[in-house]
Amino acid sequence: MTAAIFLDRDDTLISNDGDLGDPAEVVLLDGVSQGLERLRSMGFELVVVTNQGGVARGRYEEKDVMLVHERIQELVGETTPLHFYYCPFHPKGTVQEYTREHPWRKPAPGMFYAAAQRLGLDLSQCWVIGDQHRDMEAGRSAGCRTILFSRPGTRADECKKAPDHTVDSFGQAVEVIGLAVSEG
Repeated sequence: MTAAIFLDRDDTLISNDGDLGDPAEVVLLDGVSQGLERLRSMGFELVVVTNQGGVARGRYEEKDVMLVHERIQELVGETTPLHFYYCPFHPKGTVQEYTREHPWRKPAPGMFYAAAQRLGLDLSQCWVIGDQHRDMEAGRSAGCRTILFSRPGTRADECKKAPDHTVDSFGQAVEVIGLAVSEG
């Protein structure tokens, strides 16, 4: 069995204050590229799990989500391969075929389970890094250890169950995982 780091996309890997469907607007956050390289060198698969309700709300299409993901991969580099999972559904959408709840939509752990099955992951050895409570809830439900990337307006004590760790930067999240790996 393999271990992975599950990564929220928006405001964890890339800067995004809203729905993003334009690959030209993709900007990696500080330390992300180097941090991903380090996590990969520790032997982790890197799995991006992202809600993309903008598809359901008609702001962009699934092909745009895939173009954004291609751009992220291009910026990170091919030597640090990423696996992308996204949920285009939202219960308050305007595009009928996407307007519903779905087991992949965080805080549900569906994307985690799908990745675990496809990649042969041991979820108890996996971590999730995200900036929202729903990321922590999804990760915890899947049996992963959790790291909340604390951003203005996000508080660890507001989570249903406290994250295992709270950090202020992507680099700090990588350090937490590196320390846990070295302690075995």
